[in-house]
Amino acid sequence: MARPPLLLRTYGRLANLAAPLLFRRIRDRLIAHGTAPARTRERLGHATAQRPAGPLIWFHGASVGESLSALPVIEGLRAQASTPTILVTSGTATSAQILAQRLPAGCIHQFAPLDSTVALRRFNAHWQPDLLVLMESEIWPQMIATAPCPVVLLNARLSPRALARWQKLGASAGWLLGQLTLIVTQTATTATGLRSLGVTPNRIRTGGNLKAAATPPTADPTELAALKIVLGTRPCWLAASTHAGEEALLLEVHKTLLATAPDLCLILAPRHPDRAGRVARMIADAGLALTRRSKGEAPSAQVYLADTLGEMGLWYRTAPLTFVGGSLTPNGGHNPWEAAPLGTALLTGPYLQNCADDWQMLADARGAYTRLRPDQLTDALQGMLNDPQIGRDMADNAAACAAEQGDDLARIVTELIALLPPKDTA
Repeated sequence: MARPPLLLRTYGRLANLAAPLLFRRIRDRLIAHGTAPARTRERLGHATAQRPAGPLIWFHGASVGESLSALPVIEGLRAQASTPTILVTSGTATSAQILAQRLPAGCIHQFAPLDSTVALRRFNAHWQPDLLVLMESEIWPQMIATAPCPVVLLNARLSPRALARWQKLGASAGWLLGQLTLIVTQTATTATGLRSLGVTPNRIRTGGNLKAAATPPTADPTELAALKIVLGTRPCWLAASTHAGEEALLLEVHKTLLATAPDLCLILAPRHPDRAGRVARMIADAGLALTRRSKGEAPSAQVYLADTLGEMGLWYRTAPLTFVGGSLTPNGGHNPWEAAPLGTALLTGPYLQNCADDWQMLADARGAYTRLRPDQLTDALQGMLNDPQIGRDMADNAAACAAEQGDDLARIVTELIALLPPKDTA
């Protein structure tokens, strides 16, 4: 491997010097969020699990979103006749908790080593990965430079602002991206941007959005049928994953809609159910009748507070119209793909820093209304209530768009398997 440019060598020295201080801060944060103290040393490359024999693929994603986007690929790899061991690393306590529930049996999770040579060499000496797969924008210079195996970047995305930052790196960007064996991007725009940085054309191609290929959340068929019986012919809409500051705005939207649709039901599902008590008081203060899922009540009032965990698949399948929160206030929005296949029309607000490309893809496919302020949301919902076919067409378009994104999955699995070392036939 050619020597890295001076800028990358300088970064490496600074990252190595900062690692002890950075680890202490990260350790304290992980413990504060419920991580066992012994596991925090994984950030220094100390393994807390044994490496199984045979080929091992290391997937790395920073947090929940990036890690979950790897799941469809992991499931495809696990379905192969000769199954490699899958090791997944991430950086946050929340991602570790969710991956513990979502990873297929036999997969291993560790916290990611810091981007320091000592931590990475310790990590690689233990795990001896045969392939490193980075997700989305997880391009860590020393993780790439010290990898003892081919490195792949999947589901790559690059905003115009990020591209401008990369272009300022000059030769360092070209050198670092040149270490990647394969890059599969979410969009043709990202592929074009990466080529402009010097990526060899035969090492990069456009695929689909892997978040859309993930298995959508499930729903108990009996519970779903019961909800639809209670609602009957009542129109309803869902406000999903709402945050503080949004519920008051959405309740005002609902009150306006009730003026012309007095039997309309709002299913309100806060992002964090531990806020349910405050949200319930807010609903009562707004003069709206309320029933609560956590109390075993049915959606028989003006607002149904969906204050339980693990039932988003049920709400998406119940409501023909869904507003996805985290977007009326500066939270950055939420991933639309878990709802897109489930037969609901999608709407969201203007604050979409975390997932703008995802929503734009659906909007371009006429499967979503995006960047709606509260007054615009009211008008959009009113139009869809007056003409339900608008929502049905949007839901169909969203589902079709999600299905298209998963078409590339089999090819990705084949490409990754081909990069593993040949089997020992001796």
